[in-house]
Amino acid sequence: MIQRTIENRIEDKFFKKKSIILYGARQVGKTTLLESIVNKRNEKVMWLNCDEPDVRKILTDVTSTRIKSIIGNSSIVVIDEAQRIENIGLVIKLFVDNLKNIQVVATGSSSLELADKISEPLTGRKYLFTLYPLSFREMADSTSLSEEKRMLEHRLVYGYYPEVVTNPGEEEERLLLLADSYLYKDILTMELIKKPVLIDKLLRMLALQVGSEVSYKEIGTAIGADNETVEKYIDLLEKSFVIFRLNSFSRNKRNEIKKRQEDIFS
Repeated sequence: MIQRTIENRIEDKFFKKKSIILYGARQVGKTTLLESIVNKRNEKVMWLNCDEPDVRKILTDVTSTRIKSIIGNSSIVVIDEAQRIENIGLVIKLFVDNLKNIQVVATGSSSLELADKISEPLTGRKYLFTLYPLSFREMADSTSLSEEKRMLEHRLVYGYYPEVVTNPGEEEERLLLLADSYLYKDILTMELIKKPVLIDKLLRMLALQVGSEVSYKEIGTAIGADNETVEKYIDLLEKSFVIFRLNSFSRNKRNEIKKRQEDIFS
C-alpha cells in the first residue's frame, strides 16, 4: 500500500471523544486508508457500508439503545458513504454523546450532502479530513523522486487515482471505467440535475479552459444554459470532488473582489 501523508493525522484523533469525518471522491482510497489505520489497532471494528439498502434501513431513525445492540462489543465503527443516510448527523451525535468509549468514523464522497447533514448536530463533536488522489510526494516516497520526475508528464495526463497508478498500461481504460461508474453517481443520486446532458457539455468546456479565466456567462452561452444553472452545476461538481475552482488573483485586492463578483475563476 502507498503510504498516505494524512494517515498519521487521522490516527492521532482516535478515541478523543469526537467523531472523525473523512471526505473524498469515490475511489481515492478512503476505505483502504481506514483499513490501514484500524488494522494496526487491537480493537474490534464494525464496517457499515451505506451503499447497501439494509444498512441504510438499520441506521434510519435509530435510537442509542438500538445502536448499542447493533455494534455489540465493537470499539470502532466505520460508516462508509454516510451521506446516504438521511439523518446521519443525529446518528453520529448519538454515538458521540452516549457511547463515549466508541470511536465512530464516517466517510463521504459528497461534501455537499454530508456537510449539510452533520453541520449542526455535530458542532464541536467532529474532526474533519479530506482525502485527495495520490500526490507527487506520496508517489515519490513510494517509488523514488527520480522515477516520479520521469513520470510527471504521464501523471499530468492520467492523474493520480490509486487504481490508475497501480495498473500501469491500463491507465486510459481504468480512467474511463472510473468516469462511467462514479463521476456523476452522487450528483445524480441527489436528483438535483434536471438536464444531465449539460453536465457532460459543461465538463468538456471546463477541460478546454483549464488554467484560463472562465466566466459563467461565457460557458452558459456555449452550452445553451443560463448563468444560474451553470453556477449551480459547477458548485455541485466541486462539492462532489469532480472539479475545483481557483479564484482570480490580483495584487490589487479591489480588482480581485470585483472579478469574484463577476463570477470569473480559473
